Amino acid sequence: MRSHIQLSSEGAQIVESNRTIRDKKGDSLLELPNSFTIIDIETTGLDPRFDEIIELSAIRVINGEEVKTFSELVKPDYSISNFIKELTGITEEMLSEADTIDSVLPRYLNFIGDDIVVGYNVHFDVNFIYDNTIKYLNNSFENNLIDVMRFAKLLIKDSKNHQLKTMAEYFSIDYDNLHRGLEDCKVTFFLFKELRDTINEQFKNETDFLKRQQQGLKSAHITTDITEFDEDNPLFQNNCAFTGTLAHMARKEAYQIVKDLGGKPQDNVTKKTNYLILGDTDYSKVKDGKSRKLKNAEKYQLEGLDINIISEQVFYDIINV
Repeated sequence: MRSHIQLSSEGAQIVESNRTIRDKKGDSLLELPNSFTIIDIETTGLDPRFDEIIELSAIRVINGEEVKTFSELVKPDYSISNFIKELTGITEEMLSEADTIDSVLPRYLNFIGDDIVVGYNVHFDVNFIYDNTIKYLNNSFENNLIDVMRFAKLLIKDSKNHQLKTMAEYFSIDYDNLHRGLEDCKVTFFLFKELRDTINEQFKNETDFLKRQQQGLKSAHITTDITEFDEDNPLFQNNCAFTGTLAHMARKEAYQIVKDLGGKPQDNVTKKTNYLILGDTDYSKVKDGKSRKLKNAEKYQLEGLDINIISEQVFYDIINV
């Protein structure tokens, strides 16, 4: 449904006021560092615009070893639903004695510092942290991030899905209470170790694995285990090509997101292309140098074909990242 967006060859502007643009959000890395901070949060719902954080947790890892933990409940402004109570085990009584977000969040950010943050489906956590940091501290959360689920999807092909619980069971990782922050951090840490072991079993070493992910990338290789899609998303059943280097994620991750939304990633611009997403370099040079894909897209536009040329940031806004 394209009524959300006003599109032109100069890019696109979001006209729906309730969308969020996180223009200082850190880069999504495909790396395997030995020192980082694992994060996990619990919330009252899925949307940072309307829902609240009720738990902030983290584990600092240095040279592959856990050295320190952080976990605090956060008192929300509104009552939590029965579903969240059952899911997390967090009760109104537990939250009644907790500090509010404006008190807990500074301590949490101080614990994380400038570390790369690691998590499972980590964009969810980072989006809530980012928005609350702006709202309560008038600042932005700019730490680079690593999504462990991204590695799980690359490496584990014989699983029914890639949810944290499923991956924990796949690797026989013990867990007592998923959907509590610190427990999820611990499971994510163990899972990250298992995935690194898998890399070293299947490839020469971690460097070889990372290089292979950047080589020979073809859109036809991207698959999804999602079967139900949001048909109102602008990318649903649309062909999406990319040009230039994306600032916040690898091309393969962008392809995967398009596929998971029911779209069709493309390696090249054709007459069937619906969206061309411009990486930062191409977008900043739109009046001077232009990539071959951009020139083709503009040519097809002049021929009357329905090709929308949008910036990387608008792409993130469409996918709510």
